[in-house]
Amino acid sequence: MPRVFIASIALVALLSLLRADEIDSLPAAESKAQAGKPVDFAHQIAPLLKAHCGKCHIGRMQEGDFSMNTRASLLKSKAVAPGKSGESVLIARVTSKDPDEQMPPEGERLRPEEVELLRRWIDAGAAYDEGFTFASQHSTSLPLALTKPAVPPPSNDHAHPIDRIVEANFAENNVSFPPPVDDATFARRVYLDLIGLLPKPAELQAFLADQSPDKRDRLIDELLSRDVDYADHWFTFWCDLLRNDFTGTGYIDGGRKQITSWLYDALRKNMPYNQFVRELIAPSPESEGFIKGIKWRGNVNASQVTEMQFSQNVAQVFLGINLKCASCHDSFINEWKLADAYNLAAVTADRPMELTRCDVPQGKTATPAFLFGELGGIDAGKPRAERLEQLAGLITDPRNGRLPRTMVNRLWHRLMGRGIVHPVDAMDGDPWSVDLLEYLAGELVTDKYDMKQLLRQIAKSQIYQAKCVPPPDPNRSEGPVFRGPIARRMTAEQFIDAVWQITGTTPSKAAASFSGRGTTPVRSSLVASDLLMRSLGRPNRDQVVTTRPEDLSMLEALDLTNGQMMADYLAKGVTHLQDENPSRSADETVDALYVAALGRHPNQDELATGREITGNPMTDDGLADLMWCIFVLPEFQLVK
Repeated sequence: MPRVFIASIALVALLSLLRADEIDSLPAAESKAQAGKPVDFAHQIAPLLKAHCGKCHIGRMQEGDFSMNTRASLLKSKAVAPGKSGESVLIARVTSKDPDEQMPPEGERLRPEEVELLRRWIDAGAAYDEGFTFASQHSTSLPLALTKPAVPPPSNDHAHPIDRIVEANFAENNVSFPPPVDDATFARRVYLDLIGLLPKPAELQAFLADQSPDKRDRLIDELLSRDVDYADHWFTFWCDLLRNDFTGTGYIDGGRKQITSWLYDALRKNMPYNQFVRELIAPSPESEGFIKGIKWRGNVNASQVTEMQFSQNVAQVFLGINLKCASCHDSFINEWKLADAYNLAAVTADRPMELTRCDVPQGKTATPAFLFGELGGIDAGKPRAERLEQLAGLITDPRNGRLPRTMVNRLWHRLMGRGIVHPVDAMDGDPWSVDLLEYLAGELVTDKYDMKQLLRQIAKSQIYQAKCVPPPDPNRSEGPVFRGPIARRMTAEQFIDAVWQITGTTPSKAAASFSGRGTTPVRSSLVASDLLMRSLGRPNRDQVVTTRPEDLSMLEALDLTNGQMMADYLAKGVTHLQDENPSRSADETVDALYVAALGRHPNQDELATGREITGNPMTDDGLADLMWCIFVLPEFQLVK
């Protein structure tokens, strides 16, 4: 089979992972307004809408069906025609002189330059920033302390508390409980989710042959007991969250510090989460790199000094609060103020901090304080180390439900494809199930902040083990309705580990950037990022990363199709497969690759196609092409 045809198959398969709206947007014609300076939604459009439309159409205040909380709800209202400001009801209303039609109906009208901004924004597509919602207000419906949820009694179908809560939610929303996945799909999913690896063919065969009714529960327990594999996998998650990496900005000149050894040891030992947080907020020399942040070279905006990074990162990672806007001015997207961000930053400061709004000093000095003052204060007269101890105590205080809620929401998102509150960094938003959020957060506290036990609880539920459902339609405004687990892309590290495992190209221990993990094979999470990993979505970690891109990029599609690194893995994989079993036939080789990569045997059509690709007798190019075609299949790249 010609390589050009194989490349076409690969590219089509890769592009099938792209969202239709992303593909459509690539060649889209830009309006004349976009040819000039682009409109800044967060700083120009959001405050304008909030000031003039917020009373009636933003947050929990909305008239009729006209809500501006999200882009989806705005489009549902038909008030805006993206790309066509002249046909948009919103523009007609804000420019109308009819008292019965004009918007806003009372108060100051929009100035001509503000109307022009709205026109330009609509003509450019009326985009909101990713994850933005006006509904995420500080005045959340949940109190700060955890509440005791209502867990329905066991039913004939569902005994697990998670499933009982989900079943009740489904009944309220007229949603059917999705059926369970088969054993092979479950095994592939739970291996990738808990330890980041594909099941080896022998492991999969043993699991499928087991007829015990509790074999899924036992597999979950066995995977979570593999401390090194667990730490290798979840190291990726935490390095993203804690801005930790092996190379990058600040490491050479000392303006940044790794926490690699401390973090890996904490994961391997399954350190309780409240202790984990305390040791990051009030750190030892080994764990201080997170709150130290990055000391950027040269002059920086006042909102990016190390103390303000501390404020932003602590709030985002542990509390699900966005303080980035409030680090420059009173936030336009929630109710946090400039003083809130500066007061939290002052906890770690060695000097008085003057509030600076948009780089203009305000003549006011910040006072060390926690965001939720009702839990207690910070003694400004104490040395920095003692202030950090006080802050660590307040953040991990059992009365602070924000800490466990934020973490269980992150793990639910990681295992199920979408948070109970979504986006995961907007914990002031409404959960689709208050009871489930409170139940899981309460269980985390009751279980002494045992992260593995939380993962165990979720993985043993029937809803986790259910078939995947389609993701929510971004153009529909149906509210936070949960329907079941959503297929997720492999992380860059999961993909690379899988390719290494199948092709036998795992590098030697000498290639690892971190060696404090014993003698087991190297994992990609412990290796410095390369060009292929970056195209697969591994971030540079100069900023906190709580979610990676969900959609395939064109760069990734091209890199997987024509990149030299991928070609090298395939070439070495040919040698590995031939050395592994020199007498294996083409059919046996196709079958072995399908089982290793997809956890299933090929059907007759796939077997025939694989035989045609490899050639008869098999050729090196044909075998490389077969691996290539399998690696670019959505079935391979998705956790489902």
